[in-house]
Amino acid sequence: MNPKIFQSLTVPGTDELREILVKRVDQQKQAVGIVVGVIEPNGRRVVAYGNLAKGDPRPVDGDTIFDIGSISKVFTSLLLADMVNRKEVTLDDPVAKYLPEHVRMPERSGKAITLLDLSTHSSGLPRVPGNLNPKDPTNPYADYSVDDLYQFLSGYTLPRDPGSEVEYSNLGGGLLGHILAHRAGTDYETLVRVRITEPLGMPDTGISLSSFMKQRRATGHDAMLAPVANWDFPTLAGAGALRSSANDMLTFLEAFLGYRESPLAPAMKAMLDVSRPVGKTGFEIGLGWNILGEIVWHDGGTGGFRSFIGYDPKARVGVVALSNAFTLSGVDDIATHLLNPKAPLANLDAPRQHTEIPVDPRLLDHYTGRYQLPDRILEIMRNGGRLFAQVTAVGRKPMAGPAFEMFAESESIFFVKVTGGRISFEIGPDGRATSLIMHRAGREPVPAPRLS
Repeated sequence: MNPKIFQSLTVPGTDELREILVKRVDQQKQAVGIVVGVIEPNGRRVVAYGNLAKGDPRPVDGDTIFDIGSISKVFTSLLLADMVNRKEVTLDDPVAKYLPEHVRMPERSGKAITLLDLSTHSSGLPRVPGNLNPKDPTNPYADYSVDDLYQFLSGYTLPRDPGSEVEYSNLGGGLLGHILAHRAGTDYETLVRVRITEPLGMPDTGISLSSFMKQRRATGHDAMLAPVANWDFPTLAGAGALRSSANDMLTFLEAFLGYRESPLAPAMKAMLDVSRPVGKTGFEIGLGWNILGEIVWHDGGTGGFRSFIGYDPKARVGVVALSNAFTLSGVDDIATHLLNPKAPLANLDAPRQHTEIPVDPRLLDHYTGRYQLPDRILEIMRNGGRLFAQVTAVGRKPMAGPAFEMFAESESIFFVKVTGGRISFEIGPDGRATSLIMHRAGREPVPAPRLS
């Protein structure tokens, strides 16, 4: 984001916002349903358009339940700030203090990873653990166990000193939630409910859903608007497991903006009292929150959802936007446009429709291997008759993200339903791929030579 986009806070009206949502859903095909909530000094409002699922006539509204993904990290860091306020932990406590003795928490230069390091994404831990090898790549965290977590931590070598550099880490956020729940003698979901959602009056925020909430739950969709399975986070819940509604998230913002009295007010304030810079970008990261100028925000995304929450504490304006499709555009541009009408909306085209064709599974062996993109390594893997793509490195920093399934539209061109992108393979004389080209909407094609 550009700092200049947050210079004005005259929030667009309801009619203009509805037009934006209609265009995003009906013309640009970037979601099946979107709900946006705004809170201002003169009150709160919710604008919604679209449906709970493709082919489902029920409209989305302020009470529709969405996965909020990484916005869960804000809740996790609020728990941290509250537990510090209660003198149950300190920000400088080493993580190892709250783990079993058999777990060897990585250190470097004599420096231990602290709770503050986890909350500000400066622990030195990677984005996801290297031993994340899901049985089902479409639900990548579902079978990741506590034993897997402890095994990875015990064998990991930090690439830099803790606290020295910010690198966003789902692993760090999930580990923080795990530790705080362990310290409180309960599970993460219960801790969130007892410490945050019940005191604030947020009945529609949690992980497990009541039967009434299930009736109002939106179905997630990929970039081509095909229904997808929801993600589960049994071990790393603090990184992205929560579900919520626009009305509940507005209640959350009311407390941060001072419209609602709360015993959490001191902890909420403390979340912005300490921060670390994100390189030379102008961004900072507080406890869980991203900070850019006067704006405090966080976005989220799982396999079928995108989300955004942000507020300006001085203007006392906040925005939440929830979508039931995982598209590259997300809803960030809509939310930032509401915070400043001068911030442009994304100029998006409807996703290209692809037709999957059957191919000989043996042909897939010609494409498997590692390919060098400008800033990362992309690994192509085969599982039976299915082909998957996974980012395994970014620059010099180790990384292993979720694997995305690829579907053939010709013998050498595949598309990724989740992102809407395409990958075409350049074939050598022996029939094996020598390179690939990544095609993404609105961007120049990116070639990647084969490494192995």
